[in-house]
Amino acid sequence: MTAAAPLGPLDFQLVLLRRMADFRPELVEDARRELGVSVAGMREANRRWQATVRSPRGRGALTRYRSVLGEPERSVRRTVGDLECDALQWPVPLWPDLRFEVLAAAKGGAVWNEWLVRAPGAAGPELRTADDLTPWSCTVDEAARAFAPATPLEGSAPTRWRLALTLPHGERAIADFTWGLFQRLT
Repeated sequence: MTAAAPLGPLDFQLVLLRRMADFRPELVEDARRELGVSVAGMREANRRWQATVRSPRGRGALTRYRSVLGEPERSVRRTVGDLECDALQWPVPLWPDLRFEVLAAAKGGAVWNEWLVRAPGAAGPELRTADDLTPWSCTVDEAARAFAPATPLEGSAPTRWRLALTLPHGERAIADFTWGLFQRLT
């Protein structure tokens, strides 16, 4: 029996897509085809990722991301409230204007957050109305800034976020995000 090839950036994109399929199966299907991967290949990438995450002798999250994605394209020290962390970003070919960002404790490297953010220098969308919130169009931060005040809510899974947004004319709506990328408005 031969060992499986190590997980790589393509596999990681499939893992991101797998969780997004719960909200946007049609977009995930198109993206999977664009990547040239079968449904079985996507399932297998997700299975292997989950096995790595749950392995009793597994590495820490930051080491796992580095082994799968390589060295980050960008790493900066950031202050969040009273805490310092390192923000590491990797390109995601499926979404060239986004980066996968991991926030890790400056001391010890414990991962605090992992999500998609806009790439430095890339223009985000103009978000003025609810119609501007199209699937996969914006990140959590972009929606929160555009439709303030926004209130963070608990998501339905560790990779999901929800925001209560204030739309024009004072209407309130709930925005769902997966890996930090907008999925739907309810």
